[in-house]
Amino acid sequence: MQLNEITFTSATPIDGYGPGFFRVGGQVMEGAILVTEQGAKPWGGLEDAATLLALAGQVDVVFIGTGGEIAPLPAGLRSELEAAGIGAEIMASDAACRTYNVLLSEGRRVAAALLPVGG
Repeated sequence: MQLNEITFTSATPIDGYGPGFFRVGGQVMEGAILVTEQGAKPWGGLEDAATLLALAGQVDVVFIGTGGEIAPLPAGLRSELEAAGIGAEIMASDAACRTYNVLLSEGRRVAAALLPVGG
């Protein structure tokens, strides 16, 4: 098997995560975050639909990491995102980080909205 190194030249990868924090582009951020190709910023969590809806036209899909376990979205959030032309994929935050990085490295228009994993 041959492994290829991925280099992020202009995009912002998720470097790691731990109990209550994420490391994005070398910077540690605590709590829930939203990560796009341009960078990371705090996110208000699953009740903060406005921040995700603001991504309309910029991303095709947002990976929503619900912490250590998969959890359902609040009623209506998925339909609001779809109405705005944003696909939503729900998964545990660790899987969302990995999936975001892979698709980002392929040049895809993706974002990750992440709730921290517990400790």
